[in-house]
Amino acid sequence: MLSATRISALSSRGARQAVVASQRQGAVSVVRKKTGIQTRSIQSVAQTDRDTITRLLYSLGSKREVERHLRIFSSASHPSQPAKFAVIKVGGAVLDNLDELALSLSFLYRVGLYPVVLHGAGPQMNDILDSEGIVPDYIDGIRVTDAKTLQTARRVFLEQNLKLVGALEKLGTRARPITSGVFTADYLDRDKYGLVGKITRVDKRPLEASIRAGALPILTSLAESPEGQILNVNADIAAGELAKELEPMKIVFLNDKGGMFHGVTGEKLDVINLDEEYDQLLKEPWVKYGTKLKLREFKELLDHLPRSSSVAVISASNLQRELFTDSGAGTLIRRGYKLFKHTSIESLGADRLRQVIHDRDPEVLAGTSSVTGVFNDIKKAPFTIYGDEPLDAIAIISHPEGETPVMTKLLASRSGILNNVIDNVFNAIKKDHRRLFWTAQADDENRAWHFERADGSFTRAGKSLFWYGVQDVAEVEKIVKGFDEKGRIERSYLPVGPSAPPHRLGTVDGTRSYSTLARRNVPFSTRGYATAATQSSSTEPKRLALVGARGYTGQALTTLLSGHPFLNLTHVSSRQLAGYPLQGYTKSPVTYSDLSVADVERMEKDGEVDAWVMALPNGVCKPFVDAVDRGAKERAAGEASVVVDLGADYRFEEGWTYGLPEIYGRSAVRTSKRISNPGCYATSSQLLIAPLLKYLHPAALPTVFGVSGYSGAGTVSGSNDPDGRPTTVPKVSPESLAGGFRAYSLTDHIHEREAGAHLSSLIVDPKNAVKIAFVPSVAPWFSGIISTLSMPLSEKVSAKDIKALYVERYGGEKLINIQAGVPVLQDVENKHGWTVGGFQVHSDGDRAVVVGGLDNLLKGAATQCLQNLNLALGYDEYAGIPIQ
Repeated sequence: MLSATRISALSSRGARQAVVASQRQGAVSVVRKKTGIQTRSIQSVAQTDRDTITRLLYSLGSKREVERHLRIFSSASHPSQPAKFAVIKVGGAVLDNLDELALSLSFLYRVGLYPVVLHGAGPQMNDILDSEGIVPDYIDGIRVTDAKTLQTARRVFLEQNLKLVGALEKLGTRARPITSGVFTADYLDRDKYGLVGKITRVDKRPLEASIRAGALPILTSLAESPEGQILNVNADIAAGELAKELEPMKIVFLNDKGGMFHGVTGEKLDVINLDEEYDQLLKEPWVKYGTKLKLREFKELLDHLPRSSSVAVISASNLQRELFTDSGAGTLIRRGYKLFKHTSIESLGADRLRQVIHDRDPEVLAGTSSVTGVFNDIKKAPFTIYGDEPLDAIAIISHPEGETPVMTKLLASRSGILNNVIDNVFNAIKKDHRRLFWTAQADDENRAWHFERADGSFTRAGKSLFWYGVQDVAEVEKIVKGFDEKGRIERSYLPVGPSAPPHRLGTVDGTRSYSTLARRNVPFSTRGYATAATQSSSTEPKRLALVGARGYTGQALTTLLSGHPFLNLTHVSSRQLAGYPLQGYTKSPVTYSDLSVADVERMEKDGEVDAWVMALPNGVCKPFVDAVDRGAKERAAGEASVVVDLGADYRFEEGWTYGLPEIYGRSAVRTSKRISNPGCYATSSQLLIAPLLKYLHPAALPTVFGVSGYSGAGTVSGSNDPDGRPTTVPKVSPESLAGGFRAYSLTDHIHEREAGAHLSSLIVDPKNAVKIAFVPSVAPWFSGIISTLSMPLSEKVSAKDIKALYVERYGGEKLINIQAGVPVLQDVENKHGWTVGGFQVHSDGDRAVVVGGLDNLLKGAATQCLQNLNLALGYDEYAGIPIQ
């Protein structure tokens, strides 16, 4: 969990290390005290623990946002009301992963936060009842509770409560079991439900006493009637009643799924803004049964609480990221406020707007502008003011008739950022304006937020210009010149730079085009509306044929396709496996076939598939692609199929789009029918070098040393399995490596030429073509590549500056993880993205060393292939790709 993109690893490894380290510090202090050599007070040890884990939290998001959340949460826990930080409801299924849960709660404890924890035990109770031959009875979704069932419930609740308390105590986290005395209840309906209670009173004194004593209160959902009868209460309902009494900032529901999900697309819902979306959500056909009940419960709960309170549905492993970063990790539910649009200052209220500008406008605060000056500028052209009722976020859009709109102001309060209001306002703007330009200071602490929402950008004279909705840099240049002629933008932004083809959009001055879908490593949240989940991408089911499914990459892609919500694998071709059932694909039965060139041409002509993936050895693909081309010309109806080649045959071919979206943009891939999938080593090498091209030394080559698992060498035919099914074995076995590395293709490796050729397209001067030196080795692990770049620099740069270049270029990419430490195999093996870290510069300041890594079968092949397929077929870029 040393990065925002690997939060689960933090809970299971980083959190454990931090908690154990702080335990050791405490132990040392005790020993010193006993021996008379005490060097610090208990208070200073506690502060050291807090500082240690706070620093670890910085790896989840920016230091500023982590500290802001800590400050807000800490201020909520006033000594007079110590239980106002959070109520955390733990589902029974989460208790089965007790270690991870305990680590996440201990993490909060170590930074001085005391959530009130209430747990259920439904699955555990069902297991015991089943073993005792008791069939549970439900009416209206409520468990009917007789005396025997209640006896079992009390036993199970006590056991699970003590297990959680014990797991916390083992980690040095003080915890207090509270199994009674908090909830008073009446019978819900004794004749109908039996011993089931409806909570009438919550006594928070035991909880506050526990926190004041320095222990986490751990509750069960059992209640007592005024006469002392124990009553069973649904844990979700108990958590809600508890929250109504305590009025915490956060109500967290931990489940094993990690959030709430769209019923059609299967995508996680980032934010549900009840005031804006509730009525519409209930009308959605996919919102039914349990989802509808949850939404109603959450709305009823939040209607009783201050607007500063919110509900989060999240997994235990992602708890820290949900609480301490603006981007979050689960599903955030809040009341919010309805948004407004005003076309005059008077309709909004001049005094209200004046106060916002006075308090938040950076130019006014810096003394370079005045409120009156801002008002005068606003009135120069037709405008619309977007915002929410309490003015936590406002944006001013200037839109003269027939001209491209410009966002002249975007001003948000702390609450507007914390509660994602700024994203809601921006989404409202996008609904009204299909293209938009705006600016931000180059040193803006929230600059990554702007990159997230832009299709392109460039920086001049300390300011960055951003835009979306324009897909050609030549057009951008024309628009900006028009702005300058009419005084709508500063002259410092001109010239834009040389024109570039559409798929190179945003590469001027080494600046990349940014996906508006990414959501990592940014101070502002990128969460969007639940009701907008499918607005920008297709959900139409489509068919895929995989030619050459026998190798490791084909197998990896088959597994990924099993989880794709819309793309269905209908044909797999392998000469050796023809007639055998495909393994690893779970959506429907598929049998291997042996597709000939003639078969492929006929299938394309008849429109049997929408996309082809060629997973064939180098040099074998062309006849099949030619067959697709011939069939497409005779296709009677519909568009020609998309072809993605996983091999190297078309990586230098005119008319084919090179599919590495994080560097070369998404636009060309979205409109392409022929896509060449980059090589695994070439992907990592280009991702390593691209941010540093501005410092490329004209007289020295960047060198990349790459080490790959033996799966990268491919497979050969093996002996048949007991069922007579042909098998494959690795070309290079781990035994043949004898535990060591084996270097190969020491010069002129095809990935060396591939990386240099495509990186050269990012260089403004074509005479300075990029050449790299690349040395690969194979290692005795299965999959995973570690690539080390050593790059001479054209000028002296600090390591901090080097890291900043990677953050600027990749900070918003879902499949790129930027970390401080050197990536190791565990950071990349079986992961779907690319990890970079270990940013260092030689003491002379003239050579940078950076380490990057990926799984050669995933981001180096199958995952990247699925990215390209999604873009070309109109799906969300990350559909079917687990985001880790």
